[in-house]
Amino acid sequence: MNVQMGSELNLETTESSWTGGWFSWTRQSDAMLRHVEKKILSCLKTAYKRFYVDIGSVVGQSDKIWTVSLNDESSRTPLVMLHGMGAGLALWCPNFDALAETRPVYAIDLLGFGRSSRPKFATEALKAEAQWVESVEEWRREVNLPQFILLGHSLGGYIATSYAMKYPERVRHLILADPWGFPERPAGAEKQQLPLWVRAIGTALQPLNPLWAVRAAGPAGRWLVSRTRPDISRKYNGYVNDADNVIPEYIYQCNSQTPSGESAFHSLMTGFGWAKNPMVKRIDKLSPALPITVLYGSRSWVDNSTGHVLSEHRPHSRTYVQVINGAGHHVYLDKPELFNKYVLEACSRADEYDPRTSTVAEGDTNKTEEHNS
Repeated sequence: MNVQMGSELNLETTESSWTGGWFSWTRQSDAMLRHVEKKILSCLKTAYKRFYVDIGSVVGQSDKIWTVSLNDESSRTPLVMLHGMGAGLALWCPNFDALAETRPVYAIDLLGFGRSSRPKFATEALKAEAQWVESVEEWRREVNLPQFILLGHSLGGYIATSYAMKYPERVRHLILADPWGFPERPAGAEKQQLPLWVRAIGTALQPLNPLWAVRAAGPAGRWLVSRTRPDISRKYNGYVNDADNVIPEYIYQCNSQTPSGESAFHSLMTGFGWAKNPMVKRIDKLSPALPITVLYGSRSWVDNSTGHVLSEHRPHSRTYVQVINGAGHHVYLDKPELFNKYVLEACSRADEYDPRTSTVAEGDTNKTEEHNS
């Protein structure tokens, strides 16, 4: 396994084509990101390791994936966690202890985000998607995980699904937490749902990456994060000391660097957050033997039809849909106890059923449940 335990590397960065270098005065601090991540993870009761995994020239010349592992000596099926757009692995801190109690848990900063390398992705949507999939596969190969449970939130759910399509023999159970990019973009969606002024701003900023304002704000970026999403920081108060300052700093430091992954996400999307190549058109590429658990927040902005679509297109497969009332898009943070419970239930199912031994699952299929807050 080609890992570099505890090392701090000077990762290669590239200029963003979306800002033209106008905002290069923004100064991020790799040391601050390292420090604030460690401060967040200090809330964990479970021992953990932090290390880089060298995946070679998947996108750049020498790509590296920043990784956290917990309970990695357990013999049970590992759980691998992929975060969403603009996030980093430390934001899973309300979930790590519970999920790692019974099995190995690995969380990574997706290539182009957090402390991982920030190479220049392809600008064509399917090529950028394939590069992310290959980065996960090379990471898996280096860490030597023959098979695992794959959990993805938002953009991470999109990448996890694409990975499961290409490497079905590696995924024991697919868990999608409020996944992005599944439904098709409805005709005239923006015109129907957004006020004129929002559409006008969106059109003007179409060439820019989603989080360009964080970088444009320079040293005021952390303040901007705390002012625009104070709700996220408050939800970490029960876990992280001084969360009102630490969490915005972490999010700012993750997103003030070269927007490599953010640019790749920009390539995948069309309009306000719809995927150019929605997963709904490719569901037939998923193995019918692969069990899937879909977790939604009832208050999320993400279209929650994915679970039902999966059930309809995979009528004889194991598909479990949980709608958690009172939770929004960040379902792992809004209702962490319920989220952890349902992820652990999915993991237990994975321990009992190996999709490699069957072509189509039998019995306990296509369940949809709602749970009150």
